[in-house]
Amino acid sequence: MMEERITSRKNPLLQQVKKLLSSRKERESAGLFVADGTKLLDEAVQHWPGLETVILSDGVQARLPESVRIVRVPEDVMASISPMQSPQGALFVCRLPAKKELTVCHGMLLLAGIQDPGNMGTILRTADALNVPVVLLEGCADPYSHKVVRASMGAVFRRPPVSAQWEQVKEACSAAGIRIAVTALSDDAKDIRTADVDRMAVVIGSEGQGVRRQVLEQADAQLIIPMDPHCESLNAAVAAAIVMWQMGKV
Repeated sequence: MMEERITSRKNPLLQQVKKLLSSRKERESAGLFVADGTKLLDEAVQHWPGLETVILSDGVQARLPESVRIVRVPEDVMASISPMQSPQGALFVCRLPAKKELTVCHGMLLLAGIQDPGNMGTILRTADALNVPVVLLEGCADPYSHKVVRASMGAVFRRPPVSAQWEQVKEACSAAGIRIAVTALSDDAKDIRTADVDRMAVVIGSEGQGVRRQVLEQADAQLIIPMDPHCESLNAAVAAAIVMWQMGKV
């Protein structure tokens, strides 16, 4: 398999990689995203048809399809473009997926305003493990930022999330007879342990802001995860994991 070699940090490919790593606007404009690490590269090889270019440090090996462009760089050049303090020796460029049509179903998780990449990636990883469909509503982190891809441990390659507007999801769920519940800290919220969450679509909001007022008011029900009174709230990824686990129990 042919390999190219790049030694200049000013090479156009390496400059593009740095832009893709740092800017969601750049990723959406180019239709590309970048991820890092050999483990994630293995996931992309197995599950992502849009793998285009792989950049490897000297000495790092990988089994790659014939169609992939392979670029070899010195370790110091890899260090200059890698988002990691301790680079794993592999960066790779993938095509963004085509926009998927919204399909609603019972037992679906809706994420609203989840902006922390670590939380987003962890939720997508858990959803992949528990076979729960995920829809990203407005205000969420880019699922194809390198931080989210890394936190998801490759779940975005195996089960790409769908993005949609709240109004679109609300209309589709109403037409399908699917009730939408929102997790909320309110006196009107129902204990999640007694709710038929497997028959609902459940909204998880951010830790700081929660769910925006429009969603809260238009949802069909509110749910609460019972906690010890001295605890104010749960991490969004933890709350999502509890909701998804409950979906599988009932």
